[in-house]
Amino acid sequence: MPEYIFPLRQGVGAPSVPCVKEGETVRRGQRIADIPEGKLGSAIHTSVSGIVRAVTDEAVRIEAAAEQTKDYVPLENADPLSMIRASGLVGLGGAGFPVWAKLGKPFAPEKKGCVIINAAECEPILSHNIDSVEKRPEDVLRGLAIEMDVMHAARGFIAIKKKHTAAVAALQKALAAYTGEKPVNIHLLPDMYPMGEERAIVREVLGELLPPDAIPLAAGAVVSNVETAVRIHEAVDLGKPMIDKDLTVAGKLKTHPGETIVMHDVPVGISVGDIFQMNGGLDEYGELVMGGPFTGHRTEIKDPVIKTTGGLIAAECFPKGPEKIGLLVCACGASEERMKELAASYGSEVVDIEYCKQAMPVRNTRKCLNPGKCPGQVAKVLAIRKAGAGAILIGNCSDCTNTVMSCAPQLGLPVYHSTDLALRAVNHKLIRKIHIAPES
Repeated sequence: MPEYIFPLRQGVGAPSVPCVKEGETVRRGQRIADIPEGKLGSAIHTSVSGIVRAVTDEAVRIEAAAEQTKDYVPLENADPLSMIRASGLVGLGGAGFPVWAKLGKPFAPEKKGCVIINAAECEPILSHNIDSVEKRPEDVLRGLAIEMDVMHAARGFIAIKKKHTAAVAALQKALAAYTGEKPVNIHLLPDMYPMGEERAIVREVLGELLPPDAIPLAAGAVVSNVETAVRIHEAVDLGKPMIDKDLTVAGKLKTHPGETIVMHDVPVGISVGDIFQMNGGLDEYGELVMGGPFTGHRTEIKDPVIKTTGGLIAAECFPKGPEKIGLLVCACGASEERMKELAASYGSEVVDIEYCKQAMPVRNTRKCLNPGKCPGQVAKVLAIRKAGAGAILIGNCSDCTNTVMSCAPQLGLPVYHSTDLALRAVNHKLIRKIHIAPES
């Protein structure tokens, strides 16, 4: 029988504490690990019925029973915030911040706070959130309404790219039948990357640019993605723990080459390899990416799907790269470590590393001063050329990429992008010089 792996760290906060023992029989939806007392974290529930085969400091491993059902052990009925906490739900569009903590400090009435559902589907290739908007807009609205009630928010927004016409139409139809007392509006977004980053969403919807170290609460807002809203509805209205995940699977698929496949309600803990087998198996590939092309990370066949997994992409094989390469790192895309990993896979020596001038250090990462609005990269490109690089590898946003393409080729530097091999695997247009359409 297949084994499901449940890492004890599946988001921001302290690792969860196991509450089951080896040899114990468990049922789908049963809690198998708790939030450490007094800590930030999230509970973990099993997505399958079966027998606990191992409990370690890193994970709980469960051998699935031969027969499985969609039934689950329901959450105990309580107030909405308590049910959200008990569900183990984390933010499903980013690093996985526990939702109970995000919603735990309601707005003061005079603040007239708002909840924004991020339906931008920021990363190329990924499409499961837009699919949910098209197929279950009422559930998205219900999740938004619950968040607004918990946060004492005065209004709500759904921020979505204008290009998603079918999803926008579905939302408009659902809103026409919406009976909530608090106003909810659709805000149309331009089609550019990183339109979906929280501060970019706040800037577009509320007209306020937050500093790099600020969170949306500083603007009187809470931002949640589409799947988070849907899972909030399931936790509060259906008593369902966070045990299933929506995914986009794409790339070098043997029987579906180049296709993009949306999967809903995949059991958390299933292996990456099993997901690809369910979609016809893998053809020859260069790497497997968990997440999107811009900010995803390399994964392996044996790794499990976790709460924050949004995409699984089998990327194109790596060609031989230039002997020497320079890296231009953008706060909105791949990290320095990820860029070095890609350069090594191209067989290239990294001779210089430059950061976009807007990539400000914030705690253990970097944040852009103004996401998607680039001041120019000529000086950085010149520095990379001076260091002896024969090409440049970037991971930049749409606007940054435009500025690189305005100078690097003229300086004799071929441009590689961190998303290239994932996008090639689905026959997607590469990120190079891009015209950004206006939102209206």
